[in-house]
Amino acid sequence: MMAPWKLLGKVLVACNCDWECPCNFNAPPTTGKCEGGWTWHVDEGTYGGVPLDGLNFSVFVNWPGAIHHGNGEAVIFFDERADDTQRSAIETLVGGSVGGPWGVLAWTWPKVHGPYAVAYDIAFDGVNTRIKCGGCLEIEGGTIRNPATGAESHPGVVLPEGIIFKQGDLGASVRFRLTHDIEYDHSGKYLAVGPFDYSGPPT
Repeated sequence: MMAPWKLLGKVLVACNCDWECPCNFNAPPTTGKCEGGWTWHVDEGTYGGVPLDGLNFSVFVNWPGAIHHGNGEAVIFFDERADDTQRSAIETLVGGSVGGPWGVLAWTWPKVHGPYAVAYDIAFDGVNTRIKCGGCLEIEGGTIRNPATGAESHPGVVLPEGIIFKQGDLGASVRFRLTHDIEYDHSGKYLAVGPFDYSGPPT
């Protein structure tokens, strides 16, 4: 029998798409392939009897086409502060067998590196959120700017059927670099941040 679980927190999304990311609207990725992923910060959460409050974990993937075409190669990081039971809970969640967004997505990355325990330096501040994940991942967000005037723009998105978040703020990455097993640099591309509320197992 699968353990009940629930997570509340914030998620940062970054990828190689142009701002606002057509994948949000069931359209093909900007360049025909997707390189990006997510970092989740758990404000409150449990998996079975295992508390996950305050922990972070990330999945970043190189897909050769659109996400739903699969064949992706992923690298997974989790908070080095997690003990063995917390690590096992995070691995189970991200593995996709107990539902949540990973239950929809995990099959799309059949090749996995990690999970690796790393130190997170993370400061959530809307689209200005900053994350350093060991020496492997660095994301710094900022606002989108009008190309003609330079004025800041502050778009948002509402996604009633969204699996990562239902509502988010959209920005641009000032810096987005991944340098562990998978390498890419998509600074100046899509970034979003929003709250999440997940629970399982699926009924």
